[in-house]
Amino acid sequence: MSQFFSGQLSQLAPYTPGEQPKDKNYVKLNANESPYPPSPGVAAALNAREVDGLRLYSDATAIELKTALASQYGVRPENVFVSNGSDEALNFAFLAYATDGRGAAFADLTYSFYPVFCDLYHIQADVIPLKEDFSLDPRDYYGRNQTIVIANPNAPTGLALSRDEMEEIVKANPDSVVVVDEAYVDFGGESCVPLTQKYPNLLVVQTYSKSRSMAGARLGYAIGNASLIQDLETIKFSTNPFNVNQLTMKAGAAALAEQSYYDGNCQKIMETRDYTTRELEKLGFTVLPSKTNFIFAKKPGLAGAALYQGLKERGVLVRYFDKDRIRDYNRITIGTREQMDILLEKVRELLQV
Repeated sequence: MSQFFSGQLSQLAPYTPGEQPKDKNYVKLNANESPYPPSPGVAAALNAREVDGLRLYSDATAIELKTALASQYGVRPENVFVSNGSDEALNFAFLAYATDGRGAAFADLTYSFYPVFCDLYHIQADVIPLKEDFSLDPRDYYGRNQTIVIANPNAPTGLALSRDEMEEIVKANPDSVVVVDEAYVDFGGESCVPLTQKYPNLLVVQTYSKSRSMAGARLGYAIGNASLIQDLETIKFSTNPFNVNQLTMKAGAAALAEQSYYDGNCQKIMETRDYTTRELEKLGFTVLPSKTNFIFAKKPGLAGAALYQGLKERGVLVRYFDKDRIRDYNRITIGTREQMDILLEKVRELLQV
């Protein structure tokens, strides 16, 4: 850190992404990436003509992709904001709705970028503990008079609230924005997008990184009342109007035209998730019921760090969080059936069973 770095920023604890090691070829189950490639139409969209067009600026309004997303979700283009990954949409939401002393409320065990945003913008964070079983009690979020941010389904636990439960939270906070982070909703959760037409204080954020196999493309979006979307647009045009490159936008529109391909992949991942859960339970693991493309698991009597390290030494990467309440657990991305069989083989080897 240089002597010139702002003193206000020098105390930041940055977000830590999942490992991307290059020292050997791992079975990579640590970053919740899809094991399947993007659909054929995405590859076709990234053609020589589009590459030649890179000499021009991308469309700052993102109207083609907005229109496609609006059609997909039954809303209007003015209800859609397109972002450089869902993290940018979340970043803008914290800046737009949680500064000026309003503060933000979110769970103690959830996406670890939320507290980073709060530190960055000097936002008062009201961190609400999950229940002992890691479930979220909706009543903890009623009438809070501050911006509420809920990952649903949640990470790293994989648990989810129903749409009806989420609606009660939105209804109980009519004077505050409720941000629902739905990065994993396509793996068994219930989306709150239909509620955005009913509640002007609801903003739903989604991503192409998980179910649409485009983590490397960095594409996300938010859906909400037109006035909320305009707030995010104002911030975008005040920072980086060309936030999404044109190849990514073309790929994003092409993916929507082949939604059945991605639905099939999600179904395969859910089936593999259930298979892996059953097999781990046979080995004595405790596995939380997941609505995501990962599972959160522990083996009583085996430290979470020891499982993580033992699997890494055997060529399998999972995600370990060194936090008091969850240090016995590891988050395991669901890959292909073949990848999960390798995981199970290495677990058995580690347990010597």
